[in-house]
Amino acid sequence: MLWSLFKIILFVVVIAFLALGAGYLLETDGGIRVSVGTMEFNLEPLQAVIVGLLLVFAIWVVIVLLGLLVAFIRFVNGDETAISRYFDRSRERKGYKALSEGMIALASGEGNTAMSKASRAEKYLRRPELTNLLTAQAAEMTGDKRKADQVYKRLLRDERTKFVGVRGLMKHKLAEGDTETAMKLAQKAFALKPRHTETQDVLLGLQARHNDWVGARKTLGAKLKYGALPRDVHKRRDAVLALSEAKGVLNEGNDIKAREAAIEANRLSPDLVPAAVMAARTYIENGKPRYATRVLVKAWSAQPHPDIAAAFAEIVPDETPAERLKRFRALTKHRDGDPETRMLLTELNIAAEDYAEARRALGDLPDELPSQRALTLLAAIERGEGADDQSVRALLARAVTAPRGPQWMCENCNHVHAAWSPICDNCKAFDTLAWTSVPETETAMHGGAEMLPMIVGKADDPAEIAELVDPTDEETPKVVEAELIDATPEAKVDGNDAQGDEPEKR
Repeated sequence: MLWSLFKIILFVVVIAFLALGAGYLLETDGGIRVSVGTMEFNLEPLQAVIVGLLLVFAIWVVIVLLGLLVAFIRFVNGDETAISRYFDRSRERKGYKALSEGMIALASGEGNTAMSKASRAEKYLRRPELTNLLTAQAAEMTGDKRKADQVYKRLLRDERTKFVGVRGLMKHKLAEGDTETAMKLAQKAFALKPRHTETQDVLLGLQARHNDWVGARKTLGAKLKYGALPRDVHKRRDAVLALSEAKGVLNEGNDIKAREAAIEANRLSPDLVPAAVMAARTYIENGKPRYATRVLVKAWSAQPHPDIAAAFAEIVPDETPAERLKRFRALTKHRDGDPETRMLLTELNIAAEDYAEARRALGDLPDELPSQRALTLLAAIERGEGADDQSVRALLARAVTAPRGPQWMCENCNHVHAAWSPICDNCKAFDTLAWTSVPETETAMHGGAEMLPMIVGKADDPAEIAELVDPTDEETPKVVEAELIDATPEAKVDGNDAQGDEPEKR
């Protein structure tokens, strides 16, 4: 610090003397006379300027020698790199200047300039941990992925930049669609920096895509441990992973482990509909109907869903319509104003051939919140009460073009799914599916066929049901109306068989 201050002061003094000398020269006609002791020198103006320049040069040489002397003294005192640093100081200044200019060019979007400056900085600095980073980012900006890959591989040689190299290669593999290699690189990056949030998210998404549910749960636990995820969100997503793990184990034929995983998933998130349904069926298979009832009632209280009603019906599959209606009161007493509860009560009363009570349960839902299912139920009630064919045709015509109602939709990309999945089929996002109503323009119009078997009888082929309400076919309303008109009350509700199968069709 003192040495820098001394140089600054010296520079100011030199400039002051030069200015003073220039002024003196302007005032002198014949030249300059310099007396040193008994010696006297007479200098012409040009000679005086030359002498002044030589004096400045001499001062610069003295400063350099003083700096070298200071470096030598430090070397003698044990600083082994003092002399080399002294000679490299100029190179460092040029290198850091090029590096700073390259960073500015990179921030300005000038990729080619940034690469040129990075090459110049590498020449002077010989600090690859700095210049390689700049080169890699500049190569990516210019679209030279091959060059970027080469630089990222060089970064792997240094422990300080190894994570950056792995992360860069991982991103390139993701862009190329090589998810297997990307997952291996993500695991390596996660091992180097487990706190890195972006790496955690990438690894979690890749593990979910490859059905590595055990690894995904470990990654999710790390996100909670390092504060990258709130505890309630972690609990929900851990339940999703546990449920997915249960389905995977079930597909492998390990029923016992799958049941345990399903129950664990329901414990972690009781309002997760697929987990509740799977856990309830596990209890049913184990002969524990009371546990199954408790699980489904709790899930229904949080989110009414047709799958919950279907699983609730499986608890006692051979009961009469009247017995089923009575037993379902444990479910329907919760969220009694919810559209799903109202439609469930309507279906149960139709199965029991109590059309007046079915109409009361349905209420004005077809007008307030029209959907294919609500309008089809209203058509079934009209048909059961003996309404004329024209009224039934009108309702079915409305049902064909009405919104489908709540569906599993990705909250990230609004893609509609036929069934729940932990990963969106469209955008590959994790845990983004929600049971919600879809805008009419995105509604799958063929969905109203789900309720038709109860009205027109069960088709031998499920494809036949979908064909009945194909919105692209101009004859669709006529086909549905003809089937409904020809149906008899016996076909609509055929004793225990009809009511026993009906909840499973939702």
